[in-house]
Amino acid sequence: MTAIVRIDDEVIDTDSFIRTLKLSGQFEGLIEQLVRDKLTVRAAKKQGLQLSPDAVQERADQFRRSQGLHRAADMNHYLDILGVTLDEFELFITDGLYQEKMMAIVCSDAAVEQYFKLNSPKFDSVEVSHIVLDTEGKAKEMMSVLADDPDSFAEMAREHSIGDARERGGMIGKILRGSLKADIEARVFNAVAGELLGPFASPDRSFYEIFAVNAKCPATLDEDTSAEIRRLLREGWLQARAQEHLIEACPAR
Repeated sequence: MTAIVRIDDEVIDTDSFIRTLKLSGQFEGLIEQLVRDKLTVRAAKKQGLQLSPDAVQERADQFRRSQGLHRAADMNHYLDILGVTLDEFELFITDGLYQEKMMAIVCSDAAVEQYFKLNSPKFDSVEVSHIVLDTEGKAKEMMSVLADDPDSFAEMAREHSIGDARERGGMIGKILRGSLKADIEARVFNAVAGELLGPFASPDRSFYEIFAVNAKCPATLDEDTSAEIRRLLREGWLQARAQEHLIEACPAR
C-alpha cells in the first residue's frame, strides 16, 4: 500500500483512495476513460501515426507553463512530489498527442460531412409547444378550443397548463429525434407546421399532453450538428476498437 496523504496520524493510502472512488461511483467512469485512451493510442500506433520530437517538446512546454514550472528544477520537484518519473511524464505527453492525432482523423471535417450526407434526417428538428392538463376531459375540451382558435395556444398554455408547461406559453423550442417518446415523436416529425396533436396520455394517465407543431426545421450542418456528429463518430469508432481486444476487470486483491 502506498500512502497518498497524511492527516495527523491518519494515513490515506491507495487502497482507501480506490475504495472511495468505487463507493462514490467515480471509479468505473475513470476506468472507462483510461481504457478508451489506451485503445486510441494503440490504434494510432498500429496505423503508423508519427509524432515529431518538436511536437512532443512543444506539448511538454505547454504543460510546464500551465503549471507555472518555468525552470527545470521546478519541473523535477513537481514530478518528485507526484512520484512520477520523467519517462512517465513523457509517456503521458505522447499518449495525449497520439489520441489527438487519431481523433483528428476519425472526426475529420470530411468524415463529418460524409456522416451528415448519409444520415441527415436524423438531425432534422421540429419546433413545438405543448399544453399539459390533468384530465382527459380537459384535454379533449382544450383540443376543441384550439381547433377553433389555434392562435390562442400560448395564451391557453399560460392559463391552463400544469407544471412547467405554462412557462413561455408552452414553448419547448426545437427538438431532435430521440427527444420524445417513440409514438409521440413519430407523430410530431410526420406532422405539418401548424398541426395540433393529441391529447397523449402519460403511462399512468395522470396527465394529458397536447402538442402544437410550430415549424419544421430540416437538418443543417451547423456547429451544434457537427459537434454531435463528431461525438457519434468517436463513440462508434471506440466501440469498434473495443471489439478488437479482450477487456476485463482485474479482481481486487
